[in-house]
Amino acid sequence: MVKVIAEIGCNHMGNMEIAKEMIQVAAHVCKADVAKFQKRSPKELLTSEEYNAAHPVPANSYGATYGEHRELLEFSAGQHRELAEECRLNGIEYSTSVWDLTSAAEIAALTPSLIKIPSATNQHYALQDFLCRNFDGEIHVSTGMTTKDEISRLISFYEERGRSKDLVIYACTSGYPVAFEDICLYEISSLQEQYGDKVKSIGFSGHHLGIAADIAALALGLSNRERLGYGDLGYIERHFTLDRTWKGTDHAASLEPDGMRKLCRDLKNVSKSLTFKRNELLDVEVVQRKKLKWREEKHGRMLEIA
Repeated sequence: MVKVIAEIGCNHMGNMEIAKEMIQVAAHVCKADVAKFQKRSPKELLTSEEYNAAHPVPANSYGATYGEHRELLEFSAGQHRELAEECRLNGIEYSTSVWDLTSAAEIAALTPSLIKIPSATNQHYALQDFLCRNFDGEIHVSTGMTTKDEISRLISFYEERGRSKDLVIYACTSGYPVAFEDICLYEISSLQEQYGDKVKSIGFSGHHLGIAADIAALALGLSNRERLGYGDLGYIERHFTLDRTWKGTDHAASLEPDGMRKLCRDLKNVSKSLTFKRNELLDVEVVQRKKLKWREEKHGRMLEIA
């Protein structure tokens, strides 16, 4: 069954108590499978000019400069260990997207079941080589802002290192939020057809509004899996917040608790429904047949067409 990732990211606004509350809500209210954060080393990622420049959208900034803004939203390696323990206590998997080598080393040391490479850094091969050599869990990679040739090179990179069967590759459009005509769900089919037999599974990372597209993604992905005989749709990921009106870039494209709860509920229920009948007549139909077709059954024949 598909797993749902509640992408907390930086929506905690640098507040550990909010981050822990989000874990608890994702686990117990929403029934999500994974709570995922982000880890950056701003001084490693940014040039001096970028670090000291103003935030491009001042209304969303938590610092006087973009670097200060990014630093305020970061948790230390020790705090991430605390978040991982909070996830364990609440029965939900912990994970993090890593943006640089330092962050990759810090998160890999926590041995989560999966680590994510965001679309922005999926061409950072030194980072991914480090994970291939030093992390035994699943490596998840999003493909937003990425050409077909770059995706092909990415798959080959993992195959060459013997790690492609630990790879989960995500269909994704990078935007916040993404218009429905830009979600491009058939990219799920493309990834399944081209790489589904080479990787562990396919994922869908959505930045759109509502949950209708996620249900369609599930139906499409499972239908393709039945048709192809490979290419499992293993994960659906959505950004998660406690309040979409909070200050920050990602909140507007995130699901609030009730939206995430409905998404998890509907994905699980629809997943159960995407099957063929086990028998010509299901048990529930046998009961209804006896009730509604009793005349035909009594006389041993069906009504003839006049």
